[in-house]
Amino acid sequence: MEQVSQTNKPTPGSEQQVNGIIQELTKLYPVARYELDFSTPFELLIATILAAQCTDERVNAVTKQLFVKYRSAADYVAVNQEELEQDIKPTGFYRNKARTLRAACQYLLDHHAGEVPSTMAEMVKIPGVARKTANVVLVNAFAITEGFIVDTHVGRLARRFGWTQHDDATKAEQDLMRLIPRQEWSGLPHRIIYHGRAICQARKPLCKQCTLANLCPSAVLD
Repeated sequence: MEQVSQTNKPTPGSEQQVNGIIQELTKLYPVARYELDFSTPFELLIATILAAQCTDERVNAVTKQLFVKYRSAADYVAVNQEELEQDIKPTGFYRNKARTLRAACQYLLDHHAGEVPSTMAEMVKIPGVARKTANVVLVNAFAITEGFIVDTHVGRLARRFGWTQHDDATKAEQDLMRLIPRQEWSGLPHRIIYHGRAICQARKPLCKQCTLANLCPSAVLD
């Protein structure tokens, strides 16, 4: 594979490159949104925990019935482990996820009257909740932006764009928060995710089809 010529390409992480990528992604995906179905912050927290190593489509299929059966944190704590495992089994890793859900819900009951808190500092105290999950819930359920969502797609594309060298999501997030204007923190992650699924795929990015190739230091020709 041949590296696309770097001649006249803006420097990775420069204002020109960052703004160029933001503008193109906004044009490509003007209505990008988080694709898990939910009606409350609590439902989004549950769905996001279930989404680990699982597609959004499968999680949505499971939560369609799950959210009818379990309406509160108390419901998840009251059910026995084995029954909850069966209810979430299609999402994979169901034993660990069931334990995590029950521990998270018990924490919410003990510390927040069963409600989901609306700050990063409190969210990350919940068992099974790291900054990525907290950012997802804060942005999409509360419209609060305290950080930048870094899932596998965002991390991969950020490294390819030259915006970070870190595999660790927390370190990558810190790099992105320094580079990306704050007003873009809520919408840009979803656009990056869309692009990661459609074009900049993990095994074989479709660089010849990518309109970001002239801005991306990792772009290659087939």
